Amino acid sequence: MTDPTADSVDFDLLAEPRLVVEPGVAARVSAVAGPVLQGMGYRLVRIKISGEFGCTVQIMAERPDGTMLIEDCEAISRALSPVLDVADPIEKAYRLEISSPGIDRPLVRRSDFERYAGHLVKIEMAVAVRGRKRFRGKLEGVEGDAIRLHRDDIRAGEDTEVVLVMEDIADARLVLTDELIAESMRRGKAAERELKQNLGLKPAPPPHAKKSDPAKSNAPKPKLNLKKKPAPKNTKEHRLAAERLRRGIDPTEGD
Repeated sequence: MTDPTADSVDFDLLAEPRLVVEPGVAARVSAVAGPVLQGMGYRLVRIKISGEFGCTVQIMAERPDGTMLIEDCEAISRALSPVLDVADPIEKAYRLEISSPGIDRPLVRRSDFERYAGHLVKIEMAVAVRGRKRFRGKLEGVEGDAIRLHRDDIRAGEDTEVVLVMEDIADARLVLTDELIAESMRRGKAAERELKQNLGLKPAPPPHAKKSDPAKSNAPKPKLNLKKKPAPKNTKEHRLAAERLRRGIDPTEGD
């Protein structure tokens, strides 16, 4: 079992409320599951109820740092199943599924929108903005209680930039790109190193070592476009041509 330890949990992130929430039956499940997860040191991401296998209740969860292991899912399932059985938020039989948010994850908290600024997202609004509810584009960051989006789905006469209130968002999700995959891999490796260090399985880095920033790109830097060196001007051919000119001989003729 890999329950988060008190030393590794960011309690501010753990208690951060969700701004994008589910309606209806999923909201009832959320009211039961949310406090249980938080008590275990995890954050509820989203709840999805589908007709798969009759009825499936999928609960996405994560650690405050955004990581999630298979052991975490198993621990949550063992703790949450009896609580849901007693609370009985769903009136029919269902299959419980605990999962991580995935790489192309939903964005539900303010810190999610801040963390993934610069990435491509798809957003569906509960309230129409400028006559439409669906938007896609590059997430530019958070401004007050709203996000700024640089759209790539504009039509003629529409603005490229749009500001969307977070609490009016029905669904926001990252779009899978090469950049997102690369960043996810960096975050995963950094989280694995930190976990091993906290468990004493790996020595801590020396004090002078710089901590890598997962937000920075590790893509190879482009090579400088160096100017080619000028061709030499004092070769044997240049000297012969100069001698021909001095003697009045056409330099294009052979010897």
